[in-house]
Amino acid sequence: LMIAGGSAGGGLAAGVALLARDRRGPQLIGQMLMYPMLDDRDATVSTRQIDGVGVWDRGSNLLGWGSLLGDRRSTDDVSIYAAPARATDLSNLPPAFIDCGSAEVFRDEDVAYASAIWAAGGQAELHVWPGAFHASESLAPQAALSHDAVDARDRWIRRLLG
Repeated sequence: LMIAGGSAGGGLAAGVALLARDRRGPQLIGQMLMYPMLDDRDATVSTRQIDGVGVWDRGSNLLGWGSLLGDRRSTDDVSIYAAPARATDLSNLPPAFIDCGSAEVFRDEDVAYASAIWAAGGQAELHVWPGAFHASESLAPQAALSHDAVDARDRWIRRLLG
């Protein structure tokens, strides 16, 4: 069983991986997190940079987190399963594939999440696609970079499945 998701779905997939670990099942062989939305606190450099521009920007992000969490957004009353970047223990998670664009509001939280997995002794394959924006492979599917992103995901799945 592998879990996957993009954007908010990527955040949900990461939350499910944490929940499966904490509840001791189901056993996941991997988690594919495509430009995942992981952190409700809106405190990274990339969220300040991608403000008022792009497909999904800071304003969209604040609206999305506010819709999910309401007044709890950016408070201490947020579950790690809703905002996985808040997890302090990322040990014993299934291998992760994480990708995002360099011109992406989620860039810094995604890089930090991969780094935290590595720091906990886990496996993460991280791709930050140069010049790519949020969900660019679906909005510009013929672009060479979009092909590279999809190919990298496919190769990771093939390696995971052996």
